[in-house]
Amino acid sequence: MSAARGYGLVVLALAIVASASLASSREKLSARQCEDLGFSGLALCSDCNAFAEYVKDQELVSDCLKCCTEDSDDETSKITYSGALLEVCMRKLVFYPEIVGFIEEEKDKFPSVKVQYVFNSPPKLIMLDEDGQFKDTIRIDNWKREHVLQFLREKVKPASPK
Repeated sequence: MSAARGYGLVVLALAIVASASLASSREKLSARQCEDLGFSGLALCSDCNAFAEYVKDQELVSDCLKCCTEDSDDETSKITYSGALLEVCMRKLVFYPEIVGFIEEEKDKFPSVKVQYVFNSPPKLIMLDEDGQFKDTIRIDNWKREHVLQFLREKVKPASPK
């Protein structure tokens, strides 16, 4: 009887630990915490799921999921922007070799993305609507070059020839 009772307590303890870890993986972070992590513009959980297909960093994806809002309609995951400003402080670029690599080697692939040097600004993408007006800001200081490339491929409409 004592062994069965002990086994039952172990099973109960494991169930509690499993449910607690599931709850913590879905905990939501404040808007400020999300912005500090670079996720202020990735508001939809479907964006995080798409992000997870290309980014194999579980911690990064987990942080994204803690900052997202559940989609009510699948079409909302298809939000795109007409352009973007990559804002960064020229003096801080030395600390962001992935961003430097993107600017020097990849930026020309995105004619609707402009680089703007602003004193003391951390690297961020300022997403623009059809009228060139601000829509979202996404901190990218922890992103790898390939993450920036994939995000821009999915979220920025190709520039239309004039």
